[in-house]
Amino acid sequence: MTARVLLVDDDRQVREALGQTLELADLDPVLAGSFIEAKDHIAPGFDGVVVSDIRMPGRDGFHLLEHVQAVDADLPVILLTGEGDIPMAVRGMSEGAFDFLEKPCAPKDLLAVVEKALKTRALVLENRRLKEQLTRGDAAARLLYGESQVAEALRDRVRAVARTSAEVLITGEPGTGTSKVAEVIHLLSGAAQRPFQKLAAATQTPETLSAAFEAAKGGSLFLDEVAALPPAAQFAALELLEDNPGARILAGTYRDLEAEAREGRFNPDLFYKLDVMRVRIPSIRERPDDIPVLFRHYVQIACEQAALPVPEIPSDVVARLMAQDWPGNARALMNAAMRFAMGLGEAEPEEELGLAERLAQVERSLLIEALQGHGGNATEAARALKLPRKTFYDKLARHGLRAEAYR
Repeated sequence: MTARVLLVDDDRQVREALGQTLELADLDPVLAGSFIEAKDHIAPGFDGVVVSDIRMPGRDGFHLLEHVQAVDADLPVILLTGEGDIPMAVRGMSEGAFDFLEKPCAPKDLLAVVEKALKTRALVLENRRLKEQLTRGDAAARLLYGESQVAEALRDRVRAVARTSAEVLITGEPGTGTSKVAEVIHLLSGAAQRPFQKLAAATQTPETLSAAFEAAKGGSLFLDEVAALPPAAQFAALELLEDNPGARILAGTYRDLEAEAREGRFNPDLFYKLDVMRVRIPSIRERPDDIPVLFRHYVQIACEQAALPVPEIPSDVVARLMAQDWPGNARALMNAAMRFAMGLGEAEPEEELGLAERLAQVERSLLIEALQGHGGNATEAARALKLPRKTFYDKLARHGLRAEAYR
């Protein structure tokens, strides 16, 4: 692809002359006459560089530089200065500009700086692509679904914890999937090729726990609902951790284990042994924007298992799903998806919503779909919904949505 150069100058003749210079060098100039025109072209994935005049009516080149820095600090900005504006250019460099050129600039000088900036930009984008490939293919990306910032923070936390060899306490409400998170931690750890054993803590005795610990040596042992571990098995677990290191314990619980220890229902020494690293799984109500993503994923799984065609999920269905709190979390959402895939309908809201609430949920769903469909580009999403940009942004604010969260 031809590298793009966003060229911003309020002087039409200068703008067109510089644009022609770029075109003759087989570059792709995008011409803009003001900050307002330019800013909608700027995105984290912009595959080019920015060349901007400093002195412009309204918001000048410094405002544009500040905007670019906020969107993507690695996007090079080359500033154009008039005669006597060198101190302003130096100020721009100190604020993060890639370079500056004094107008009028010779074509060879412009192209030399632009080519240097394009090489820098290409390297940044390539490094990002390689990093994305690495994270996209790991167990956290494959098994822990969601596109929200909350979901991404969970994946990052799981990756960080997996790199250690310390014990892990995995907490979350019922149905959030402590077992799955434990498995992902194991798969991302250095013990991924070693055994991974899951045990129901409530059924353990000192003997069964010792045998499982030995079998998982060098690997990971997951204790499901560790708060239910019988007292004798708690003492055995503490001794195994102290005297026979080798298997890493990943403990899951839906209870407040610290409170259980404080109130004498759980061995406090074992609690502190297990609570070296902690992963808290957010509930579904904390990440409502992920409900459509998770629901579609579960519907697809159910259809594959039953050899059924994947049905279309209407926006009003998505809106009703997003209107619920889902106290059963991912497990309850999965059950609703299975019923939907089988043609048995989806879960209904716990309370009947009025017309205004239903319309609000539908509107929110449509806004999210438009943003997802256009990669977080608010201008394109507003155009797809045939809304003025101000109206679109007002609606985003009303529903607590941010366009950049969908890029």
